Order: sequence, then C-alpha cells, then structure tokens
Amino acid sequence: VQLQASGGGLVQAGDSLRLSCAASGRTFSNYVMGWFRQAPGKEREFVAAISLTGSITRYADSVSGRFTISRDNAKDTAYLQMNSLKPEDTAVYYCAASVRNSDWQLRTTYDYWGQGTLVTVSS
Repeated sequence: VQLQASGGGLVQAGDSLRLSCAASGRTFSNYVMGWFRQAPGKEREFVAAISLTGSITRYADSVSGRFTISRDNAKDTAYLQMNSLKPEDTAVYYCAASVRNSDWQLRTTYDYWGQGTLVTVSS
C-alpha cells in the first residue's frame, strides 16, 4: 500500500491542524493505521494508532486528550486531528500501515510508511 501524508504547516501554540494520510494500492480496511513523529535530533516516536474499523484507538501520553486519530475506510484515508498544539509537537509526522493487530506503538510493527509532513509550532 502507498501512503501520502499531508496537512502539515506552520502554526502558533494553541492552534489546531488536521493531518491526512491517503492510501492506495491495497485494501485500506485491512490495515491498522498509525501516526509517528520525529523531531530534529530525536528518534521517531509513536503518536497514535487506530484499529481496522476505527473502534479502538491508542495514544502516546504526550498527546492524549489533545490529538484524535480517525479513519474513513470509504475514502481510504486516515486522519490526525491535533488541537492545543505546543512547540514540543514540532516534528515531521509520518503515517504508517500494519497488517499486525498488536504492538501498535512499535515502529517495527508497521509495514508501510508515508513520506512525512512537517508540523512546526511556534511559541
């Protein structure tokens, strides 16, 4: 499956952004979808993940309550709604797809990755 992330940009602290991840090539609803991020000089870290039907979601503690992951299987697209953004949320955000239904927080769980979209939050 090919993944195309979009929606990043430059915003101020407290603002909101919605990232999109459009999938193509395979049956989207067969994949768990995840979002990861990588800040300059840091390792790529888990942000959020969502089950095949969207009924189950998981979040990193650092974004819980501020970010919401969702998916629209009819549109082959996953989303990451980011509210109350902080400067520490600045990173390149990657979407990823996995056929495995476990260990959603691990990078190695995911088989396919999008190219990343940059989110910059100014203070």
